[in-house]
Amino acid sequence: MANIPETLPTYDQLPYKAGNPAKTAWGLFGDDDQVGMFNLQTPDKIVQAASLVRKGKMFPMNWDQSQPSPPLYNRGAVRHTVMRRAGFGHHGDDVLDNFYTQQSSQWDALTHVGDFEHGFWGGVTNEWLLENRDAPKLGIEHWARRGIAGRAVLLDVGRWFESQGQPLPMDEYRPITADELEACRAAQGVELQAGDVLLIRIGWIGWYEQTDFMTRQALSQMPNLAFPGLGCSEEMAAYLFDHHPAAVCSDNPALEAWPPPNFADPDGFLHHWIIGRFGMAIGEMFTLDALAEDCADDGVYESFFAAAPLNVTGGTGSPPNGLAIK
Repeated sequence: MANIPETLPTYDQLPYKAGNPAKTAWGLFGDDDQVGMFNLQTPDKIVQAASLVRKGKMFPMNWDQSQPSPPLYNRGAVRHTVMRRAGFGHHGDDVLDNFYTQQSSQWDALTHVGDFEHGFWGGVTNEWLLENRDAPKLGIEHWARRGIAGRAVLLDVGRWFESQGQPLPMDEYRPITADELEACRAAQGVELQAGDVLLIRIGWIGWYEQTDFMTRQALSQMPNLAFPGLGCSEEMAAYLFDHHPAAVCSDNPALEAWPPPNFADPDGFLHHWIIGRFGMAIGEMFTLDALAEDCADDGVYESFFAAAPLNVTGGTGSPPNGLAIK
């Protein structure tokens, strides 16, 4: 088990380790850490989170594996074939072809996006990964073999904006600020704790499922793709890091607002901060509408959360295979 500092650093105290690139938390759990902020899901915290199960309601995070359709970001559509020709009895087998692990609901692993200049979590580079395929670092298998479990908090940002008379435009670039995220949290009366899985509902999946084929077809073309999400700013990065979640997840396709300001700017893509510099997981296209309805009904925005990503050595992503349980 990693050594966890008694006091976690704030954003203003980064870099955590002298000599490391600015704004990075590299070394927080040791120089060879493989799981990032999931280290904060300690046995004590998991036991505490389990006490949040009070009524036995389960809320799966996986969207239909065929959605969105057509796929976004030039990813391919999965082909599912069921075989029932055993010739005797009642039998079925199936196979998935062209299976993009990040085509639908997904985790972004620590090798999905790194700091633009300095590499992935801890300084691992693309070059190192290419030269050491037999001993990969930071792949999704490290989360899979450890397991993911702890407290989840839902921030229903979409509902909060509606309460302000400013519903989010689901097909437009609309960055959500750190102040707006904090206002939503305060309105819900929920506190954030280190190691939480932070679930941010925008309302995008519910909107997408009501669109027609022509709209979906247009969205699958990169120049047309736009949606609301977290704004890419140092203020947002600092807000997230200062709360030390293990993961930040949403129901939109990228967590952050799309399109991002500038992929080639080290600070122009929030993924650079969250995954590469902070070692946090990102979750995208998590199905959050049912959980949000339940939270609005009972006023309880925390739950027990568990997930089992695919155990694929060197993988950069996986379906979430997650459940929030209240």
